Amino acid sequence: MSRLGAFIRRVTGEKREFRRMQARANALPEDYRYVYHKIQHYMWGNSWRYYSGGDGMEMMPIFNDLLDLFETGAAEGKRVLEVTGEDVAAFCDELLQNTTTRARNWHESLNRDIMNKLGKGHGA
Repeated sequence: MSRLGAFIRRVTGEKREFRRMQARANALPEDYRYVYHKIQHYMWGNSWRYYSGGDGMEMMPIFNDLLDLFETGAAEGKRVLEVTGEDVAAFCDELLQNTTTRARNWHESLNRDIMNKLGKGHGA
C-alpha cells in the first residue's frame, strides 16, 4: 500500500466520521445544537494553545465525547447549561486542558524514544 493511498484513505475516513458527528449534532435539540456548534468553533480556534501542530482531527475524540454528553443530557431532559454550567468558555477550556495530557504524553514519548535509541536515556 502506498503512503499516498494510505493518507487518502485516512483523510476520507476522517471526513466520513466528521460528517457522522455533524449529523448527530444537528439531531440535538436546538439549544444543545447551538451550544455544540459554538463550542466546536471556540475549541478549534483555541486548540493551537494546547497542540503544537496537527490538522485539527485530534479534536475529534473530544467532540465525540461532547456529543455523547449532550445526547445523554438531552435524553434526561436537562437544559444544556445544566450540563456545561453557565461559564461555557471555562467548560471548553477544561476539556481542552484535559486533552493536553495526551499531547504531553506524545511529546514525552517522542523524546524518551529518541533519547533511548541514541543511548542518552536513563534506561540505556
